[in-house]
Amino acid sequence: MGQWVFSAGKVTKVVKSDRQHLTKNCRWIFVLKTIQRSVINNVLDLGSRPHVTDSGQGQSTYHRTSHLSRGVDLLDTEKVSDCRLCYDVLQAGKQQSGTATQCINVGPILFSDNGPCLGTRTGPNREYEWLSYQQVIDKVHEIGSGLIQAGNDPKNNRFVGIFSSNRPEWTIADFGCQAYSMVPVALYETLGLEACKHVLNECEIATVICDKPKKVQTILDLQPDVSKLRMIVVIEPVADDIRSSVESAGLKMMAFEDILNAGKLNPKEPRLPSEDDVFTVCYTSGTTGNPKGVVVTHIAFVKSMESIHIVLKPRYTITTDDVHLSYLPLAHNFERGCFIFLMMKGVRIGFSSGDVKLLMDDLATLKPTFFPSVPRLLNRIYDSVQAGVKTSFIKSTLLAWALASKKKEIDNHIFRKDSFWDMLIFRKIQDKLGGRIKLVISGAAPLSADVMSFLRCALGCIVLEGYGQTEAIAGLSLTLPGDNTLGHVGPPLPGVHIKLVDVPEMNLYAKDGIGEIVAKSRYMMTEYYKQPGKTADALDKDGWLHTEDIGIYKASGTLKIVDRKKNVFKLSQGEYVATEKIENTYRTSPLVGQIFVDGDSTKPCLMAIVVPDDVYLASWAPSNGFPSTLKEFCEAQGAKQLVLDDMISDGKRAGIMSFEQVKDIFLEPEVFSIENGLLTPTMKNKRIALRKKYCDRVQQLYRENGL
Repeated sequence: MGQWVFSAGKVTKVVKSDRQHLTKNCRWIFVLKTIQRSVINNVLDLGSRPHVTDSGQGQSTYHRTSHLSRGVDLLDTEKVSDCRLCYDVLQAGKQQSGTATQCINVGPILFSDNGPCLGTRTGPNREYEWLSYQQVIDKVHEIGSGLIQAGNDPKNNRFVGIFSSNRPEWTIADFGCQAYSMVPVALYETLGLEACKHVLNECEIATVICDKPKKVQTILDLQPDVSKLRMIVVIEPVADDIRSSVESAGLKMMAFEDILNAGKLNPKEPRLPSEDDVFTVCYTSGTTGNPKGVVVTHIAFVKSMESIHIVLKPRYTITTDDVHLSYLPLAHNFERGCFIFLMMKGVRIGFSSGDVKLLMDDLATLKPTFFPSVPRLLNRIYDSVQAGVKTSFIKSTLLAWALASKKKEIDNHIFRKDSFWDMLIFRKIQDKLGGRIKLVISGAAPLSADVMSFLRCALGCIVLEGYGQTEAIAGLSLTLPGDNTLGHVGPPLPGVHIKLVDVPEMNLYAKDGIGEIVAKSRYMMTEYYKQPGKTADALDKDGWLHTEDIGIYKASGTLKIVDRKKNVFKLSQGEYVATEKIENTYRTSPLVGQIFVDGDSTKPCLMAIVVPDDVYLASWAPSNGFPSTLKEFCEAQGAKQLVLDDMISDGKRAGIMSFEQVKDIFLEPEVFSIENGLLTPTMKNKRIALRKKYCDRVQQLYRENGL
């Protein structure tokens, strides 16, 4: 029996003897069914391979590792590169980048044995201008030498703060510290002033590198309570009054360019750290109290990124022809990990302009091929398309047909951008992201199945979802290219063990296939900096990281995240509900901008606080008889029922149970934000703060419904 494959206007029958020639006949098929079957089989095999168990008595369906794990303890992986330090990826990238077959938007620089590395644009309607890998390496040595010349010891207990948005100087400073064994520590505005002060004091930071005068002023405001601070390095020009204020406070100020020049005039030989030395301390935002500093070694960070290469390699190989747009904050492990992951393969990385209004223009100019993202942005893409067709029967019908047609192809492992439906509908969406996206990886928060399916169809490329925590560097599991099922985050990454453990206080037991997710690998944090008590809470004596997430292993060996342990509670009839999962389902409604689902264990149902989506209202409301401003819409007659009905409809379509559906809602015109204390710096709900603020409102909803 053969298989019929449709592609690029050709119909090809594939039989066993000519499957190896399939690629030649179907130039637009990025993932082939005959090859992909082996990937899916690997996922299924995962459930039957022997796994380590606590008792050592055989197989366990709730303790798994990747089929690509190696070694006696299955905590090792195959070799991907010669990199042992994060710093090593610069030389590796230089060697590989010179082999690029094409350069997109490289600008005026001519490259010989090394290719373009970091790119920026100075404004709209301008192309990216690039620094080569060797130019970046030179600047890395200059900034490191300059920091030493300015009084920073080249030791692994010397911490240097980086308080900047994404830009080449961020990366140059980062690697400049590494080259001389110093430890870069990221600060970011959304941490808040008290948290920034905590980081500066806990790490005893003497030097902070700032990008803008505003951030210099922030550090200056904190200076009276930060005893170890000695110097501020600033990237952009500052006014004389700020410079005078810094000097009056007894601090030294130097321009970033002056540090570079000092390093050029006084070059130092790199003093590289050992692979087990500290690479960085990455502070988690948390929902309460001061942030915790996650300590990560060089080898752990490198090996974590290599494990992702191993997973992708059968179906997708990162090459020097790939391009990445850096717009997610480098202060977090997700984006920083992307840099290590990509640089070791010589990829070009262009920085966004820093203005969210220019992001689409940056994408159109750079034309990236690799697109790591977060659900908040991906949901916006989905919502904008749904909003654009919702009021038109013809448009919504065409979109439904298009998605159904593309989904059939994806179910047969065919990803392409040249179908009839691409040309009619999806090309516009693809072009907004530059038109060349080949791989999307979503992380940081759950992505709903509807949005995942839509993106695969609309973008015509592989879309994967990862699961992890800052404590696990970047990831613990990742969906596999070729496994197009929905509703899970894939199997463990190579070298990672993930098991489920009992949560007796919630009546959750691993033997029933559900429990708290705990993980073990050679690449996760060593400790929370200077917090042994909290370290012991997170890492047990056997090295297992307790994630506080509730999970389920599916029959295929893939992991499904239920919710955070603290977000799961029992209703009065005995049913457990996972509020974050329910919130993610309701967010697919174009009318819902933000939502907080809460309940009472003495009640049989849930209630919700909903902030309508102001962007959608601006275009939809005027033509549908509703006011377009948030406050007026929330007070409008019929608005609450309209939003609730749409949410319930989306909930039914997503398959959530009747007891998981909210009974009633309150429309809130005040947006949840970091500033009002209702969101974390990573834009997640601060549940304790939200519960405190809306406790009375939720109880009122219960009373209004006779409960």
